[in-house]
Amino acid sequence: MIWKAGAALLVCLGGLAGDASAQAAGAAATVDRVALVEAMEAKLADWPQLARYRAANAALPPAAEGEDRVVFFGASMTEFWGKNGTKFFPGKPYVNRGISGQTTAQMVVRFRQDVIELHPKAVVILAGTNDVAGNTGPMTPEMTENNWQSMADLAKMNGIRVIFASITPSTDFWWHKGLKPAEKIRTLNAWLRGYCESHGLTYLDYYSALTDEEGGMRKEFTVDGVHASAKGYAVMEPLAQAAIDKTLAK
Repeated sequence: MIWKAGAALLVCLGGLAGDASAQAAGAAATVDRVALVEAMEAKLADWPQLARYRAANAALPPAAEGEDRVVFFGASMTEFWGKNGTKFFPGKPYVNRGISGQTTAQMVVRFRQDVIELHPKAVVILAGTNDVAGNTGPMTPEMTENNWQSMADLAKMNGIRVIFASITPSTDFWWHKGLKPAEKIRTLNAWLRGYCESHGLTYLDYYSALTDEEGGMRKEFTVDGVHASAKGYAVMEPLAQAAIDKTLAK
């Protein structure tokens, strides 16, 4: 009888523990959902992330007379240039306006604030990886091409010379696996090169210097198959500088 009572008590306690554990898990899931919703609401409230560089833009002094200010405009490959042990053109009057994860659609919206109003002589645009990844929803190649053209038109209307960088190579995106982006990237780069040639713009070919035979980034040049390592940026820097020199000499 005592054994039966003890067993019943253990079952009861086990049930209570199970209920408590389930309640805790449910509460944690609710907190996670609330945090996710809040994060999504914050992102939607400033979809192009105009707030990101608003204060920095206001604090940036006007370009000095004769200064060759250049804005580097892009997503994570641009933003991370100068971080994690890399250097971003020391001594040069270059301005970094990269935002990780952005697509060309977002970049078009912030082009006036983060490029035009800084009055650079030239802009280096590196964009397209996140379009292929679908970071803001599915995008066709034509949508990316149209956004590239819109940025070029805005720049030219404001006397800013345009340098388009190729999309850098990748065979997979760790945050959105299975898209097989290599051929899509090659196709978009071919279009972009042709557009630059037909419109008198500078095409900056990072792709050829970084790629392997499969269309991915060479291991020594990347930290994760998508983003450049310090060695990768060391390869990109002289290519970018040569493109800037060529463009400003026109």
